[in-house]
Amino acid sequence: MFIAQQLRKKNIAEYLLYMWQIEDTIRAFGCSLSRIRREYIDRFDYTDEQKEEEADWFGNLIRMMNQEGCREKGHLQINKVTMQQLAELHAQLLQSPRYPFYNSEYYKVLPFIVELRNRGASKDENEVETCFNSLYGVMMLRLAKKPISPDTEHAVKEISTLVGMLNDYYLKDREEPLEF
Repeated sequence: MFIAQQLRKKNIAEYLLYMWQIEDTIRAFGCSLSRIRREYIDRFDYTDEQKEEEADWFGNLIRMMNQEGCREKGHLQINKVTMQQLAELHAQLLQSPRYPFYNSEYYKVLPFIVELRNRGASKDENEVETCFNSLYGVMMLRLAKKPISPDTEHAVKEISTLVGMLNDYYLKDREEPLEF
């Protein structure tokens, strides 16, 4: 919860990837709050009050996952809404002549998006979600200490640049709406 709060304020892309990881963490513990509390939360150097707040947060996420039918797979509605906001901003940036650097980076990344979609990315997901799924997949490979090909490293570097730019525009738009 504490990490999520900080990330949400300073980096919406990292926040979203973190929340996806939290969803997977909840699934790894069988959606059991007692296990999460005992085997996960208790490992942090938190005060008893902070541990209770963290447990409440996890409890709410578990309840939402159960209610929204994403106990096995998928994402919480709160995360889907954030993704949709990013996708809408992405579309606005591409349509506006005011953001040529974003457009330029998008066209560098587009071949990777096309390739990812050809490899089996869901046709229902938008381009931004395809980018996030690739970043999340590579993050999971790194956590598992699995090899990542040079081509994938290159693709992820370009995708990261685009997502970083989108993140920056998202934060600017939250402070003062962007002009398109």
